[in-house]
Amino acid sequence: MYRQILRRLTVGAGPKAQFNLCPSRVQIISLQRLCSKSDEVRLAQEASQKSSSPAPTIFSRVIDKSIPADIIYEDDKCLAFRDISPQAPVHFLVIPRVPIPRISEAKDDDTELLGHLLVIAKNVAKEEGLQEGYRIVINDGKHGAQSVYHLHVHVLGGRQMTWPPG
Repeated sequence: MYRQILRRLTVGAGPKAQFNLCPSRVQIISLQRLCSKSDEVRLAQEASQKSSSPAPTIFSRVIDKSIPADIIYEDDKCLAFRDISPQAPVHFLVIPRVPIPRISEAKDDDTELLGHLLVIAKNVAKEEGLQEGYRIVINDGKHGAQSVYHLHVHVLGGRQMTWPPG
């Protein structure tokens, strides 16, 4: 099956054509070499695993600076920037550089990163003058009203928050 896909891709492309097959990112460097059956299975498994990884989001583009944002904090693990549609006088997001689609999909290995996000949220809130308090919100999934599937911590403040939130 893998060879059939390669044949379809290479018609008219020449024997040394190079391809980057997104979203799996499997790179075919030389199509002259025939894959053994075990190579085909391994490549198919790698492609399947990689294609189940999260798709790039608008936050990925903020991280790589291809979309401008009002970044107010940045380190090697995360960054914080002002929300483009603020719901309070102060409203910023803290996002990890590593894309985690939802908080419910975080792994036990993400414990340190998740704690780091909250500590940065606290530190930036202090720098933003939110001494009277603030709200931290993490939306998860459709019913949680998550709009971008890249984990993000909302920090809202600068006014009295109401309860219940909605």
